[in-house]
Amino acid sequence: MTAAAGQPVHTEPEVAILPTLPTLPTPPTPPTPPIELTGTEAHFSDASMVTIDDATLHQLSAICSTATTLAERAEVSRDWWPLTMHWALAGQAPAVAAAVVRPESTEQVAAVLALCNEHRIPVTAAGGRSGVCGASVPVFGGVLLDLTALAGVVAVDAVSGIVEVLAGTFGPDLEAVLAGHGLSVGHFPQSFDIATVGGWVACRGAGQYSTRYGKIETMVVGLEVVLADGSVVRTGGAPAAAVGPDLNQLFLGSEGTLGVITRVWLRTHPRPSTERRAAYAFSSFAGGIEACRQVLQRGATPAVLRLYDAAESKRGQDGDGTQCIVLVLDEGDQLIVDATMSIVAAACVDAVDLGPDLVERWLHHRNDTSALQALVRKGFVVDTLEIAAPWSALDHVFQTVPAALLAVPHARAATCHLSHSYPDGACLYFTFAATPPADQIEATYVALWDAGQQAVLASGGNLSHHHGVGLNRHRFVAQALGPALGVLQTVKDALDPNGILNPGKLGLASPLGDVAWP
Repeated sequence: MTAAAGQPVHTEPEVAILPTLPTLPTPPTPPTPPIELTGTEAHFSDASMVTIDDATLHQLSAICSTATTLAERAEVSRDWWPLTMHWALAGQAPAVAAAVVRPESTEQVAAVLALCNEHRIPVTAAGGRSGVCGASVPVFGGVLLDLTALAGVVAVDAVSGIVEVLAGTFGPDLEAVLAGHGLSVGHFPQSFDIATVGGWVACRGAGQYSTRYGKIETMVVGLEVVLADGSVVRTGGAPAAAVGPDLNQLFLGSEGTLGVITRVWLRTHPRPSTERRAAYAFSSFAGGIEACRQVLQRGATPAVLRLYDAAESKRGQDGDGTQCIVLVLDEGDQLIVDATMSIVAAACVDAVDLGPDLVERWLHHRNDTSALQALVRKGFVVDTLEIAAPWSALDHVFQTVPAALLAVPHARAATCHLSHSYPDGACLYFTFAATPPADQIEATYVALWDAGQQAVLASGGNLSHHHGVGLNRHRFVAQALGPALGVLQTVKDALDPNGILNPGKLGLASPLGDVAWP
């Protein structure tokens, strides 16, 4: 769909989010570890999967809607992590919850958590399950807490520009209500149509217009969170404060390990009245990085500022294989937009001005993942790795990561674009593909991630910019955080002493056992 002037385009997820997969049948015994299917269930752990007895199931059913059929449990026990898609296409599941509960209120969430805490039943919270790192896979079984019935816009303070919204609300539904008030949150991730507000917050998501509006953590005014014992707390609520540490930030990015987010207060802004677009071609990726740096450090924040390497420019932006193309879109008040685009033009003075049409092409075609769906169904390994690094390290990261990925046996491609910018650095988004034999898909996938992520960390980048950690990046957290992981573990142990909240994720130790994957 083409965007009208001043209106963001609502899009589907990026390349890592591929086919719509069929409902899983009863999974057969898999040919290789680490999945061990025992009739109906698989797991990533040396510990036994946690089941739920009939008496407890009856208590859960008395609180809210509860599902126990294999089809329902298997369907919601995965997200869009590419490796689970390979397994799903083979009729397998990485892990299956013992029950799926669907609360419709904070009180019901609190009752479910209190009951599960009493019986030491693990709880994996999930919204639209648009994540690509396995965060919503119930590694130890137990309860899958489906929050999508906890939905709706509660209130809009149009004077202050604040919206109160329930965590299970999907992006289009939120924006539809705000449009009636002439407002927008401005958070448009490519998973917009299938992601919930709670998921945005729990995984520190970023929208495509984040250079203008910020990532989700800059939009959050306050949170309502249910803790592991069922108690309910509220954090934040003011434009700014000096009342100890910012507890909003404690739960932002916690991926359901510290509490379950049930309600969010978000900042909004007036819907834009003006939009302008531009595109430029650079002879090198380093030249494009430098231009983006100049734009941000002069104080300009165009909503979209995307730089593609030569391969991605050729593949998607009509490049000739030598050009590195920058796409720019800004929206808002006309005076600010005009000033921003003037700064962009000055930073790109030595580049070739390609006019605005390529931006229209990007807006129109960026959702088309049909080719990637075909590749996955043919056994290709395809995924993305997004990280952030300071400007001084970006070119080094750009040079080293693709080289590391391409050194993995069966690797076929490793490309890059810059997608989100800040005064001190930016996000680089790598796409990689491999064609391993069928019996080496998982081993190749693990090898690619090991090579790529280690190269990022060694080159000055961080572990993740907006996809989060989940299960796939669990093994890298200790290296990425160092001694600070001990601080996070202490917080986890204090808030969730029985370890029931999304165990096996975020690099945290679990009393239920160790994660044995990969």
